Amino acid sequence: MKKFLSLILVVSFLIMLLTPSTKISAATTFNYGEALQKAIMFYEFQRSGKLPSTIRNNWRADSCLDDGKDVGLDLTGGWFDAGDHVKFNLPMAYTAAMLAWAVYEEKDAFVKSGQLKYILDEIKWATDYFIKCHPEPDVYYYQVGDGDIDHMWWGPAEVVHLRTKRPSYKVDITSPGSTVSAETAAALAAASIVFKDTDPQYSNLCLKHAKELFNFADKTRSDAGYTAATNFYTSHSGFYDELTWAATWIYLATGDTSYLDKAESYVEFWSTEPQTDIMSYKWGHCWDDVRYGAQLLLARITNKPIYKESMERHLDYWTVGVDNSRIKYTPKGLAWLNNWGSLRYATTTAFLAAVYAGWEGCSPQKAKIYNDFAKAQVDYALGSTGRSFVVGFGENWPQHPHHRTAHGSWYDSMNVPDYHRHVLYGALVGGPGESDNYRDDISDYQCNEVACDYNAGFVGALAKMYNRYDGRPVPEFKAIEVPEDEFMVEAYVSSSDKNYVEIKTRLNNRTAWPARVSEGLSFRYFIDLTEVIEAGYGPNDLIISGGQGSSGKVSGPHLWNKEKNIYYIEVDYTGDRLFPGGQDHYRRDSSLRIAVPGNSGCWNSENDPSFKGLSKASEFKKAEYIPVYEYGVKVAGIEPEGTVVQPSPSPTPTPTPPHSDDVLYGDINNDKTVNSTDVTYLKRFLLKQINSLPNQKAADVNLDGNINSTDLVILKRYVLRGISKLPYAP
Repeated sequence: MKKFLSLILVVSFLIMLLTPSTKISAATTFNYGEALQKAIMFYEFQRSGKLPSTIRNNWRADSCLDDGKDVGLDLTGGWFDAGDHVKFNLPMAYTAAMLAWAVYEEKDAFVKSGQLKYILDEIKWATDYFIKCHPEPDVYYYQVGDGDIDHMWWGPAEVVHLRTKRPSYKVDITSPGSTVSAETAAALAAASIVFKDTDPQYSNLCLKHAKELFNFADKTRSDAGYTAATNFYTSHSGFYDELTWAATWIYLATGDTSYLDKAESYVEFWSTEPQTDIMSYKWGHCWDDVRYGAQLLLARITNKPIYKESMERHLDYWTVGVDNSRIKYTPKGLAWLNNWGSLRYATTTAFLAAVYAGWEGCSPQKAKIYNDFAKAQVDYALGSTGRSFVVGFGENWPQHPHHRTAHGSWYDSMNVPDYHRHVLYGALVGGPGESDNYRDDISDYQCNEVACDYNAGFVGALAKMYNRYDGRPVPEFKAIEVPEDEFMVEAYVSSSDKNYVEIKTRLNNRTAWPARVSEGLSFRYFIDLTEVIEAGYGPNDLIISGGQGSSGKVSGPHLWNKEKNIYYIEVDYTGDRLFPGGQDHYRRDSSLRIAVPGNSGCWNSENDPSFKGLSKASEFKKAEYIPVYEYGVKVAGIEPEGTVVQPSPSPTPTPTPPHSDDVLYGDINNDKTVNSTDVTYLKRFLLKQINSLPNQKAADVNLDGNINSTDLVILKRYVLRGISKLPYAP
């Protein structure tokens, strides 16, 4: 009897150890509304292509506008995959499908939180791209960009096309890719459901492409042509899970039972646990294996034990355990599956658990366990251990996610600068190791990378939490940042005496709000010639030259203030393309030498406005009194008399003079839109590369009666959303 009691105690103790604490606190632990809002916003930062004016940040702009030109198509749009700039359609399609599933399950939560518009915009951003990638029924472009080449460069998305080639890759009838084609079919079918009420025409378009892609995937049943992504996104689960997933979503979109029959016909090909006939249950729903989500949907549709039992076995493995086997838990309570993206698996399984728990076919006892599990995993991600794993949310959140554009390097290095210039709001990082160990380090792409698929299930889980526990999104939240120095001259005094001065200069383009190319930069070195004039010489007697290694056109002295004898030397790089893309691209080094005739000894650098604060230690340092200009308009630095450029993300325009309503100011090429093409037209006109403009009147965007470099700067600021309307009179 004692042995029997001892055995009972041991078994009870083991069960206690194996069962996670899943008690739900009565009070809301976190602001799930804010977390949901920011998790959706993350996708705005991942956008590729031409961005709309509704974008809610000031550090992303148009990018990769030539995608697809190598194959004669427009393949712009879509999302960059993670912290890189490749468009991998397999995880992208999985992401779009999961976001659509979240809306399908919890539309009311998105409506109540005010986030429905934003998540639908993101889904459509992806599905628009998928439709472009599908020009023929049996042709699908599944990737843009080369992963190996892309990962060799570290810089912002807006200039990646200047540093790397971006080839397009396709699958077709002779070289098929069933996994990626079926996953995209699922995404488009799910999207067709969530757009059916608001945009039935677009819903039908999505469904048309979904059916064609599914048929393509089903009749080929091969991934032989899917080769470009194999080092990054190889589907180890095969394609039958995607075929099931796609057919199920098409059935839900159409009610056509032939697709349901198709979905169930693949069940015999589903993977099983080793040396058993039990369906696999020890992994997690993800871009590679969507069978778990498919079987959940089939359980609800058919109420068949085969799907219900398999789904509960899977969720039990993640919660209470199955046959004395349970997923590993970290000491602080994370259900931990894998080193790579541990939070992605836990939060996605949390979404599935909450969805299944809400089905009437789930028992109340299991529903409580699954709901408690879902909350515990979401709360872990949001900071229940004292550290948030969501950028820009909660306390002690990640400062250094592995993300090129958010980092904002101009140097082609993840170590320069040693901080992130942007906040990547809402990004769920990979997460901790099995002992809760975590490094907030930009170089740690296991713990600290972010990805579209990481946030995909997380958004759905947050919608579930918001619907159950509430929370308040931040009113009118936008990721508008105050820019730091973007243009500057660094300089030092290399040598000087009473006859001359030689300055080493470095002109910088470190733009990041957003990153951009400039071909019209110059800087001015201001000098006080009082002592030279008092010695009987004039400005034209100075000997001005660019020293060894100089580039740019040196001119002057030019008069600035006759009364105070202030002049300037200009070094002009107009026509030279500078952009934040690495050492050879973001800077131009030169040497400026100013000398008086002979050995007159009348030179004194100390009274020169631009000499103020210059380093004399042969080390480049910011020279704020050497101002920088773009097409003649000052963009950085301090001119004599203390005129300072203060960068601002959203300048307030002054009232403009009356103007004709029939002129769309800025629309220089008469295409009824104002965009970067108009900037190019005006730039070429000012550089005298073209003799006239299609719409000359529209180019005078400040209404001063002239078309000059000031108009170009204003137009660029408008296109980059620095100002809100044209015409604009600063």
